[in-house]
Amino acid sequence: MPSTVTRDDKGWSNAAEDRVELVVPDHSWSQLFDLEAAALRSVLGLPERLRLEHFGSTAVPNLRAKPIIDILLIHPNPHDWPSFIKPLEGLGYVFWAQNPRHDQMFFVKGMPPFGRRRTHHVHVRTPKDAEPELLFRDLLRADRAIAREYERLKQNLAQRYPTDRDAYTSGKTEFVARALGRHAV
Repeated sequence: MPSTVTRDDKGWSNAAEDRVELVVPDHSWSQLFDLEAAALRSVLGLPERLRLEHFGSTAVPNLRAKPIIDILLIHPNPHDWPSFIKPLEGLGYVFWAQNPRHDQMFFVKGMPPFGRRRTHHVHVRTPKDAEPELLFRDLLRADRAIAREYERLKQNLAQRYPTDRDAYTSGKTEFVARALGRHAV
């Protein structure tokens, strides 16, 4: 099975097999992160300055989400990042070689046709690039009203774009920017 994916103009796989579906909150999501973080640390060792963070909607208690554990692998030196590919492949991750953002790396576990459904994403980023994601996660954890508003937006987007992950993700961008802007220090 190839472990590096290239993306065509329709996406990685049959969209019908890789749908955007939100589910009720699952209290085991934080435990699933802990288990996967331990597995990642075991194959990566403990490179100096490497940090793992659970982010995205599964990191926010009581928030509907796609049942995918999003993990930030934060490391300040992009020159070291290619050394993470083989260890992550050994855990069943597929590396997206054609990521349009060359300042980060992205890995998916379980995505069709390599599995039944996505279960985990690993986003490799610098500390500065990871900061907005962590700030937004913390804002959603702290402010239930914003979390509910975000949840409604995600439900609407999932209904409108059930087979278009790019449109679903793009539809959240403005909300995230506004929410972070309103709560900037």
